[in-house]
Amino acid sequence: MTETKKRYAMVIDLRKCVGCNACTVSCKIENQVPDGVFRTWVKEMEKGVYPEVTRFRLPRLCNHCDNAPCLAACPVQATYRTEDGTILIDYDHCIGCKYCMTACPYDARFVNPIRKTAEKCTFCYHRVQEGLLPACVTTCVGGARVFGDLNDPQSLVAKLVANNPVQVLKPEMNTEPMVYYIGADRDIMGARYTNLEKGGN
Repeated sequence: MTETKKRYAMVIDLRKCVGCNACTVSCKIENQVPDGVFRTWVKEMEKGVYPEVTRFRLPRLCNHCDNAPCLAACPVQATYRTEDGTILIDYDHCIGCKYCMTACPYDARFVNPIRKTAEKCTFCYHRVQEGLLPACVTTCVGGARVFGDLNDPQSLVAKLVANNPVQVLKPEMNTEPMVYYIGADRDIMGARYTNLEKGGN
């Protein structure tokens, strides 16, 4: 009997996100992300016209897409996919051309100002390989982030996707993202009402 390959995914329950940015801080510490750039961040947005205004929080990160445009865009194959579907970057081969940044529809990539290579969320792959959860998941005080094997029907992440109306960012791009949101506002997912960008300031 052939063993089913793992397919890692993340579910973010926006009903539980309190906007504390613990995920952002823990990610920067765990992955030694330089000042001014982010692997994950919480986007703060508003919808409506005063005085009828609603405020939303939308945690963002690389979506580790099944149909990832960054893979085809990289001229030196520095961006690659692991057997479990995680999208990673070989920093020794990356030439910092920014083609992958242009190809990504989620603004999830940046150039590391120290290393001068592309960088992004890796689902804390070094931790996952050791049986640990991504740093952002372990420090989420509201329990809004859930990570696991989507191909395991008994995993919490698979159950959440199966039993809740979930949304992905920009579904019209057909990238098949592996980051799912619960409790998202359709307009906000299109980011048409943005007023605060990365860093939340």
